[in-house]
Amino acid sequence: MNSKVSVPFMLLGILFNVCLIAANLLETKVIQVFGITVTAGLIVFPISYIINDCIAEVWGFKKARLIIWSGFAMNFFVVSLGQIAVALPAAPFWQGAEGFNFVFGMAPRIVVASLSAFLVGSFLNAYVMSKMKVASGGKNFSARAIWSTVVGETADSLIFFPIAFGGIIPWRELLIMIGVQVILKSLYEVMVLPITIRVVKYIKKVDNSDVFDEDISYNVLRVKDV
Repeated sequence: MNSKVSVPFMLLGILFNVCLIAANLLETKVIQVFGITVTAGLIVFPISYIINDCIAEVWGFKKARLIIWSGFAMNFFVVSLGQIAVALPAAPFWQGAEGFNFVFGMAPRIVVASLSAFLVGSFLNAYVMSKMKVASGGKNFSARAIWSTVVGETADSLIFFPIAFGGIIPWRELLIMIGVQVILKSLYEVMVLPITIRVVKYIKKVDNSDVFDEDISYNVLRVKDV
């Protein structure tokens, strides 16, 4: 039995989870940059898609599926801890209760929206990467990375914003935010693509892995099938 632990896979998995947890908290703030309205989660969330691309490209859909579900579980865990903290009585002298409760009190709705969108978007991203890799014989990584991100991010935004901010933000503004998020996150992928390409090549060389997903099940619930 091969008990070797892939250090690159482990490190990318940890970073993937951290990015998702940070994104869920940052999504509670709506910001404006050069007149464009977005959520602060835009700072970090696209990184999770880049990591997803790397994992799907190097280790295949099965490993990507495992990491996606681990991200789901860790987010649920952090939100549960946040709810417990909100429920506990604050010290009489502490002045930060209102701000703390706003972030973590809003978290359940944000997390339901984020996790639902995350699961659909991430699995679509990994699926497109996997299918395009097999179809292209492993060529055109750039095209696979960009198109898988466009598909995943579009699905993610279409699910996240209506659930998270419906009734809070006017629908016209929501539609604009959805379009802007998809464009900006996809541009994020394009901008860092040269780095992503180098990272993927390096990991393939170091880990000696370049999986092609032939004759596998894309059932997202088969987590034990790694």
